[in-house]
Amino acid sequence: MGKFLESEKAQQGSFKASSPYFSDAARGDGIYKGKARPFCLPLEYAEENLFPGIRKSALAYFESQGIKWHDGHDGKPSNHLCDSQVCCLNFLFPFADQPGALVEVLRPVFPAIRKMLPIREQEEQYIVCEWIGRENYLGERTSRNGKRTRGANCTSADAAVMFERTDGKRQVVLIEWKYTESYGGAPLKTAKSGTDRTAIYKPLFERDDCPINRDLLPSFDSLFFEPFYQFMRQQFLAHEMERARELGADTVSVLHISPARNTDFHKVTSPDLGTLGETATSIWKRLAGPRDRFIRVSTEELFGRLSADQSHGMQAWLDYIFTRYPWVRTGTAPAP
Repeated sequence: MGKFLESEKAQQGSFKASSPYFSDAARGDGIYKGKARPFCLPLEYAEENLFPGIRKSALAYFESQGIKWHDGHDGKPSNHLCDSQVCCLNFLFPFADQPGALVEVLRPVFPAIRKMLPIREQEEQYIVCEWIGRENYLGERTSRNGKRTRGANCTSADAAVMFERTDGKRQVVLIEWKYTESYGGAPLKTAKSGTDRTAIYKPLFERDDCPINRDLLPSFDSLFFEPFYQFMRQQFLAHEMERARELGADTVSVLHISPARNTDFHKVTSPDLGTLGETATSIWKRLAGPRDRFIRVSTEELFGRLSADQSHGMQAWLDYIFTRYPWVRTGTAPAP
């Protein structure tokens, strides 16, 4: 278990016990995997895992779009205070109806941004969650009725945004969000069901316009270790969306956001990729090519510099973020 996860369990347990953001009933230990834990909420109060300003809107949005909560119960988010999906929503979903503030957040990464454009699942919605693309571009397995579920059993970007650039072109960004994750070296080539996963993605890998630098890659099999397996699928999804000009986009890129403080995530898990770089993200940056279709930034860099003026009246949200995730402001190291 990672050191960052252990420190966040202690931080989140203290936050729950002392902050004003929870009801008294929610402060008790929550049951998680059959055991009472201080860094979890009682299941019936799991919605309090979300920033108060988005609790109703996020729950309604996930229900209306049929999005699955990771580790959730009864239409509510996970009760684990270190849950990555919850963390992503706490940081990003308050900007769903705040395009001006969202521009200020993204401009350091995308300096050519002119204005945000809504992705019209709901009118004037500027952040969408668990985006899987409008078509099954990757040829992944579907349910018996042929439908796919956002957030479960297929490649989903944690969030997506769209903006117009100063050159007049339209860009979609698929956001991959990490929080306390760390990975071992378990190979994922073969699923528990016995399915050979390489067979699903090999047609995309072998195409002439493959977005992965195959000359640098030791073998296709070397990608089937987390987080490289996720990187590969996200890059394929972005590439196929761009080819299809989904949402009218001229460019579709992947933005990876993770805490620089979580050094456990940086581990190179694939035995054959260690010669390409010192961290998982630096290796993927090389493999994804020189066209800026994969960009990495630390959570600290992106959010730690924000002030009340930059966040356009979102002071309550900023106070919440800096109280619940204090490492965002105290550490501003660049993404490795």
